[in-house]
Amino acid sequence: MNFYNSFFVGVFIFFTPLAFVGCSDRSSDMEASADFAGSYRIVCTVGMITDIARNVAGDHAQVAGIIGEGVDPHLYKPTRGDVVKLSQADVVFYNGLLLEGKMTDVLVRVATTGMLVRAVTEAILDETDYLLEKDDGSEHTDPHVWMDVSGWLRAVPVVAETLSEFDPEHAADYRANAATYMNKLQALDIYTKTAMATIPEGRRVLVTAHDAFQYFGRAYGIEVRGIQGISTESEAGVRDLEMLVDFIVERKVPAVFVETSVAEKNVRALVEGARARGHEVIIGGSLFSDAMGQAGTYEGSYIGMIDHNVTTIVNALGGQAGGFRPVVSGK
Repeated sequence: MNFYNSFFVGVFIFFTPLAFVGCSDRSSDMEASADFAGSYRIVCTVGMITDIARNVAGDHAQVAGIIGEGVDPHLYKPTRGDVVKLSQADVVFYNGLLLEGKMTDVLVRVATTGMLVRAVTEAILDETDYLLEKDDGSEHTDPHVWMDVSGWLRAVPVVAETLSEFDPEHAADYRANAATYMNKLQALDIYTKTAMATIPEGRRVLVTAHDAFQYFGRAYGIEVRGIQGISTESEAGVRDLEMLVDFIVERKVPAVFVETSVAEKNVRALVEGARARGHEVIIGGSLFSDAMGQAGTYEGSYIGMIDHNVTTIVNALGGQAGGFRPVVSGK
């Protein structure tokens, strides 16, 4: 049993079931119920997981997410409305690599009620050759596996099999939907590799607000430097910023990037520091890291999130990317 499974089991033993009755007011109940009219209910912690669930479930379930656009899951504290939404769910999906740190207690309590609660990363939890560790000495795993499309693909069958277990009558639909979605993700992975390869070799350096892109860097051949650690709970010190400015100047990095869920101040400090050293570096754009774009937009989907990031990074660093156009056989 690895660290994450033993952690979950250990906390599971010591927490009593969550008493949902009386913990919400009438308006919270109405707000939560609005997401769930007419079919069984799936609740997901972050947008990237919500997108998988919607693609796999199709019309057979109502799917709701908790942590929305521009919100940092590392720091997110669940609200009373979130607890109500979770209590009314039939199936709950979460990341499984301690991404949702402050929600762990609530997720464990929900599991004690007998609800079907599943980590979408369970297929790779024991693959030490794939998973990356944080570089902070904690021995915890970097949770940002969705940045590598080929890795995130492996979460899709977990969702499909979970829904098939809960609703076996529609198992064939879930597996077919999963196959269609995985075809699109495979095409996205190919596009990303092709586009990233157009960046001139000397410019393949990605500097961002926090260290969320290591899986991306490994998969697509670019060196990654983040100001903050993997969790945005850590603050970048003055010396850390100075060292990164030195790196940017020495490597003549043309662009650095802000993130939608992390404050921009440290990235702007890098730009100013490099300018003071005689090197002009621009902010190449805003990337989606721990959260997707606004719901209902292209960037509010996982494919749109990755497409936006890739196109922004490639064009800012001197490559050529025209955007992803998924083509799926029979669609």
